[in-house]
Amino acid sequence: MDTPHDPAPGPSGTSPATGWITTPVTADLLRGALDVESTGRGVLPHRLPARARAQCADGQLARAEAQPSGVRLVFRTRATAVELDTLRTRMAYRGAPPRPDGVYDLLVDGRLAGQARTTGGNVLLMDMATGSVETRTGPVGTVRFSGLPGRVKDVEVWLPHNEITELVALRTDAPVEPVPDRGRRVWLHHGSSISHGSDAASPTTTWPALAASLGGVEPVNLGLGGGALLDPFTARAMRDTPADLISIKIGINLVNADLMRLRAFAPAVHGFLDTVREGHPAVPLLVVSPVLCPIHEDTPGPSAPDLSGLAEGKLRFRAMGDPAERAGGKLTLNVIRDELARIVRQRAADDANLHYLDGRELYGPADFAELPLPDGLHPDAAAHRRIGERFAALAFGSGGPFAPGSS
Repeated sequence: MDTPHDPAPGPSGTSPATGWITTPVTADLLRGALDVESTGRGVLPHRLPARARAQCADGQLARAEAQPSGVRLVFRTRATAVELDTLRTRMAYRGAPPRPDGVYDLLVDGRLAGQARTTGGNVLLMDMATGSVETRTGPVGTVRFSGLPGRVKDVEVWLPHNEITELVALRTDAPVEPVPDRGRRVWLHHGSSISHGSDAASPTTTWPALAASLGGVEPVNLGLGGGALLDPFTARAMRDTPADLISIKIGINLVNADLMRLRAFAPAVHGFLDTVREGHPAVPLLVVSPVLCPIHEDTPGPSAPDLSGLAEGKLRFRAMGDPAERAGGKLTLNVIRDELARIVRQRAADDANLHYLDGRELYGPADFAELPLPDGLHPDAAAHRRIGERFAALAFGSGGPFAPGSS
């Protein structure tokens, strides 16, 4: 889609020069965000509430939760053209080629009708050798979708899953209004960078977005790159978020951050589940263990980047632990899977709505042979599609924990 050359309208109302109508971006037009921060220039969607953000000073988590994976503008309109001014903040790595621009997906009545990218914006330049981050500022950019059908329709603009996106202005050539509740169940999901979207092609093709579409549910994606660490503030956010279905995919970040030992892991899982259950005592709750990741199946963390191919745009991760350290309680993916399965069996004796899914049913050895992890940790776009389709079949399909009638 092209960037318009018409002058931008004023702060609200209809521009006499162009006929554009500017509509303030308010919470009732946004889905998938737990908080909407006013910035003075516009609004910034957050996937963790302010109270949770205040309880953790980790820059990685701050960047991840502000990247709007699963967040979309949703409105009903006759408009044939839509413009969105945004200020993006994207990641770049010193010594590496620029990363691809984030993608905006446009859905009309649930079907993909266009894709766009924006320009300008800020860049967070990270030095992976030292961990330092330099901020380079840039201007607001605009995405435009045109040629839409002139009938009344439901429009969704899915924001890039991998770029912090401040929403500055929404313009259309016809009025917009919020979409009434469609009666769909709300699926609240928490996971790691794979759930966040990692190397998916676009925001509607991350595996949770694909699974939600196939399952006919409204997703709230708390997949947080590097941030699935059993944090109590995340559990409280899930406790306090309305949901009909809940899934928690846990494991890989605990290993690659080398965050805790087995002694701490089991009580932390129990505590996380206890907190979620305080707000959702009978909702179907699915615990998902890690997908296959050969470098950490039996080798503890931490993970470390191999920077030798960075100049060619190639980044791979290595497991830095020693398999012998498992005897001292260090975590591996196989250790975590065994413990999660045990915990769910134990708790399910008193919680009939608690379920377990081995992540290798979503992506296992045969999948790795066909669709290997390009950097050793993250699935590519084709693997995201496979994981999403499999999750939909296993969770939302007949007999699955999220099948219609399960909540």
